[in-house]
Amino acid sequence: MKKIINTTKAPAPIGPYNQAVLKGNILYTSGQIALDPETDKLVLTDIETETELVMENLKAVLSEAGMTFEHVIKTSIFITDMENFGRINAVYARYFDEATAPARETVAVASLPKYVNVEISMIASL
Repeated sequence: MKKIINTTKAPAPIGPYNQAVLKGNILYTSGQIALDPETDKLVLTDIETETELVMENLKAVLSEAGMTFEHVIKTSIFITDMENFGRINAVYARYFDEATAPARETVAVASLPKYVNVEISMIASL
């Protein structure tokens, strides 16, 4: 049986989905974008600030499930401009120990929800 994970410390879903689903000991997060959970407004000041808010939103979802970034086994990063890869990667790297970092792919896409520049989803395991 699956368990739905939702927290007010991350943005509410903008469609018919949940922030995360826990199945057994595996957590599947929905993609997070730079929506401020307190104001429900986008924070697109610069790519570093945007990426940090995405990671903080994911941190809140992981925490609600009793997990941390140490539990993450796979991430998917979607970006609209590969020119931002290095700047996004620098922020992302602050959340993981390089020796035990998860598997990952980074994919350039034409557009993302609400026309943000980065969206990240994760799979984590207890």
